[in-house]
Amino acid sequence: MNVALVHDHLTQDGGAEEVVKALIDIFPQSPVYTIVFDKQNVDSFFHDKNIIPSFIQAFPFGVKKYQWFLPLMPAATEHHNLNNYKLIFSSSSIFSKGIIPPPNATHICYCHTPPRFLWTDSHNYLKELQQNFLIKKFLPLILTKLRQWDKVAAERVDHFIANSREVQKRIKKYYNRDSEIIHPPVETRKFHVAGRTENYFLAGGRLVGYKRFDLAVSAFNRLNIALKIFGDGPLLKRLKASAKSNIQFLGKVTDKKRAELYSHCLAFLNPQLEDFGITAVEAMASGRPVIAYRAGGALETVVESKTGVFFEEQTWEDLADKILRFNPTDYNPNQIREHSLQFDIEIFKRKIKEFIIAKMQ
Repeated sequence: MNVALVHDHLTQDGGAEEVVKALIDIFPQSPVYTIVFDKQNVDSFFHDKNIIPSFIQAFPFGVKKYQWFLPLMPAATEHHNLNNYKLIFSSSSIFSKGIIPPPNATHICYCHTPPRFLWTDSHNYLKELQQNFLIKKFLPLILTKLRQWDKVAAERVDHFIANSREVQKRIKKYYNRDSEIIHPPVETRKFHVAGRTENYFLAGGRLVGYKRFDLAVSAFNRLNIALKIFGDGPLLKRLKASAKSNIQFLGKVTDKKRAELYSHCLAFLNPQLEDFGITAVEAMASGRPVIAYRAGGALETVVESKTGVFFEEQTWEDLADKILRFNPTDYNPNQIREHSLQFDIEIFKRKIKEFIIAKMQ
């Protein structure tokens, strides 16, 4: 069967890109169509793969400043020529579900979320998505048109897969489409339970606004307890400037270093409302409990009093209170890791294959 894979942008490493890696493992001969491909900023896994970018790739600054071309991205997505494929599998947070499939093809969309900046957080997400002044001024003028296009794009999908119950609800609310849930893949074999912990808490991921690292910084500024934060992003300088010396920013770390950080921390912090939350599962695969905001994907991954604990209000005060009451000896690392294995990448691949077989019959 001729299969095409489609992804929004290959410009960073994140949970969505982990899904694409798994899909390539399932369909190793299939090309990946995307709007832009930034080879310098993605995992080396993609370097020798058949990546087909859109016409935006050839523009001056088309890769490094691809956000400037946001108004052209619907057209760039529709311009992908997919006429030779019987199955089109899109991995979409924004645009890739909007491809135009040939009449006899089946289009399955793995939806990470309907676009946040269009639907769930249209007023605040603009600050997170773009840092360029002109883009910030221009984007509000086209949000309505982009919402209209996004709604039409969703109608081109034959079958939706949601990565969590949270996203399933959004797909129903904004697109009025049903979906099945397949949780995203986690390479649990990369993580291990350590024999000892060290005296620090851990947070990490892409440093953007909705992930609420500011809550962790505010809480630990007052607690004067060691906190390590891994990852990079547009808010790094601002967070560093507001943090006291007990908070250490590690930047982008290797897979090996990340696994070590997880396995030796007292607990991992998840202060955000996540669509799913792969980092929390990675921490649990390392046997460490998670302190999570009671919302979003954490409700599907964290089991209270077994693999972690929830705080109720998304404030630094509530987070700090939960940290003060937290006792790491209340948790069994091996039980936590065992719980995480249900999200393993091999289970993801099996469920994706079963879904495709069922829908292609």
